[in-house]
Amino acid sequence: MIAVPASDNDLLYRIAMSSLKGMTIEFARIISSRVGSLGEFFTGSRSSLAACLSSNNRLLADDVRRSALEKATEEMNWVVANGVRALYYTDDDYPRRLLDCPDAPLMIYVSGNADFNSPHVIAIVGTRHATAYGTTFVSRFIAELSRKIPDLLVVSGLAYGIDVAAHRESISSNVPTVGVVAHGLATIYPAAHRSTAVDMVRNGGAILTDYRHSAPIHQGNFLARNRIVAGMSDAVLVIESGERGGALFTARLAADYGRDVFALPGRVTDVYSSGCNKIIYKNIASILTSVDDFIAAMRWTPVLSEGDQPTLNLDITPEQQTVIDYLTQKGEARINLMSVDLSMPISNLIQLLGEMEYNGLVVNAPGGRYILA
Repeated sequence: MIAVPASDNDLLYRIAMSSLKGMTIEFARIISSRVGSLGEFFTGSRSSLAACLSSNNRLLADDVRRSALEKATEEMNWVVANGVRALYYTDDDYPRRLLDCPDAPLMIYVSGNADFNSPHVIAIVGTRHATAYGTTFVSRFIAELSRKIPDLLVVSGLAYGIDVAAHRESISSNVPTVGVVAHGLATIYPAAHRSTAVDMVRNGGAILTDYRHSAPIHQGNFLARNRIVAGMSDAVLVIESGERGGALFTARLAADYGRDVFALPGRVTDVYSSGCNKIIYKNIASILTSVDDFIAAMRWTPVLSEGDQPTLNLDITPEQQTVIDYLTQKGEARINLMSVDLSMPISNLIQLLGEMEYNGLVVNAPGGRYILA
C-alpha cells in the first residue's frame, strides 16, 4: 500500500495521474471504469491493480505512483496559491474538442476564464518573421470576422510574429484569445509578451499549458504544445510560413485531427509564403482569401450587421435541383464523382456549381468537396 497524506483530495490525484509519463486519456478511462476512484488507483497495491486491469503496466509500480503523488503535492499547492484553473479531461470546462485527439493531455493549467468550448474557435499560426502582408491580413481578418461571428475565440502560441499579432488584434477587437504556451505558468516566454499575456487574461482570454508551473523552457516542448493549438480549434489558419516550421507542423496535425485547414497564399518569390503555397498545392489547406469565403467554407451563420440584407429566395433550375438532391443524399462529393454519378460533363458541372456557389446554394469546402450551404 502507498501511504497518502490526509490532506490529499481529488485535485491531487488528478495532477498525479496526469503526470504519469505515458498515461493517456484512453488508459485513464479504463482505470476509472475498472478500478473506481483515482484514490483507489494510487493507494491500491500493484498486484491488486494488475489483476483488476489485466495488465502489468509499469505505471502500476508502487514507486512510480508514489513519486507522482509526491510531485503532485507541490504542484497542487502552487495551483491553489496562485488561483490557477486545473482542468481534468472529465471537467465540463475542459476543451471538449481536444477529446477527439488521441494525444490530448489529461490535465491543463489555465490562467484566465476563457470559454474553451465557445461555438466558434479558430487557431491562427505563422512565422515568427512576419511581414506587413501577414500582420495586416491578420488584423483585418480578425476585426471583420469578429463582427460577423460575435462568439469567436482565437487561439495561438504567444510567439513572435503572426502569433502575437493575432493575440493583439483579438484584444483590440474585444475577442477572447488563448495563448497555448510550451512551459509552466510561473513564467511567460518570450518575456517581451508578458504585458500582452496580462491583457489577454483581462480581456476574457487565457494562458494555457499542460506543463507544471516550474517546467523549464525546452525546444521540444514547442512542437508538443502545437497539438493543443490544433486540437482545441475548429479550424487552423496558417498566415505566413517558410518551407519548414512549427506552423506547418500544426497544420498537418490539424488535418490529421480532422480539422479544417486554411492558408494565406502569397507570391512564389516570397520566402514566408512558400510554406502556405505548398500546403495549398498539396491540398492540405484551402486557400484563405476573405472572411466571407471562410465563413461559407466553415458553414457558419454570420450575424447580419445594420444595413445588411438577407439573401432573397432564388428560383431553382432543374439542373440545380438535381445537384441539391444528390448532395442531400450524399452529404458531400467531389466534382469528378458528381460528374459520373449525374452523367453530366465536368465542364457543364463546373459552370453550374459556380453559379450555385455564387447564389449561396453550395459551398466549395476544404479538400475540393462540395456541400450544401
